[in-house]
Amino acid sequence: MSRLIVVTGASAGIGKATAKRFAENKDKVLLIGRREDRLAQAVKEIESSVEGADVALLALDMSDPGSVARLQEYVKSTGLSVSGLVCCAGSAPQAGGEDIDSVLIEWQEAYQSNVVTSVIAVEGLLPVMADGGSIVLYSSIAAYRGSGGTGAYGAAKAALHSYIHTLAARLGPRDISANVIAPGYFADTDFFGDRLTTARETMLVRQTALGRAGDPAEAAELGFYLCSPAGGYVTSQILQINGGSYHGV
Repeated sequence: MSRLIVVTGASAGIGKATAKRFAENKDKVLLIGRREDRLAQAVKEIESSVEGADVALLALDMSDPGSVARLQEYVKSTGLSVSGLVCCAGSAPQAGGEDIDSVLIEWQEAYQSNVVTSVIAVEGLLPVMADGGSIVLYSSIAAYRGSGGTGAYGAAKAALHSYIHTLAARLGPRDISANVIAPGYFADTDFFGDRLTTARETMLVRQTALGRAGDPAEAAELGFYLCSPAGGYVTSQILQINGGSYHGV
């Protein structure tokens, strides 16, 4: 029986790699992102590399509660329940000035793009999620060792850790697993935009034990496992994947 998998932040990087991995498993995959043109390109790439891929797109801003109605409507139109939700959407706000207004803007943007997007996706899809399904949220190594600017990004990602423990307890009676993946430095993503200098990239790679950046496909494989029957007993966990640049606890 076909599964319906929803991936947010799916137009590039880890999100796109995750959507592709589920498509390879013959799952029906819904790619969500803010820009329809980029989602369409991601769908085209997946369809060209995965024979028989069953993928669709929905351009939504998951920080907007109004997106829930459209999302639920799409799910109901498939005749399926959601078997897996992987929330890859998120971004690091640009650090502003040191005055209180600039600091508050940075914190509000970090919370909106990294916490609210996941909460809206999760809570909006729970009514149409299958018992025995899986939820995976994406945190960051920054949740452990802090982030630049005022620390807003790392703090926002850390908030997801508490949320996932609460979700696991809430949804355990429905046999729904809930976990967080906290990645380190991965190449070929949009996270840094044009702000990643050669020196910064070299530093990030040197921090790893493996001496290389992560590949989005490696993170996608972990998300796939957590949404598979084999990973069904894993819940309420924060799984780090960073090439050894930060030790597990």
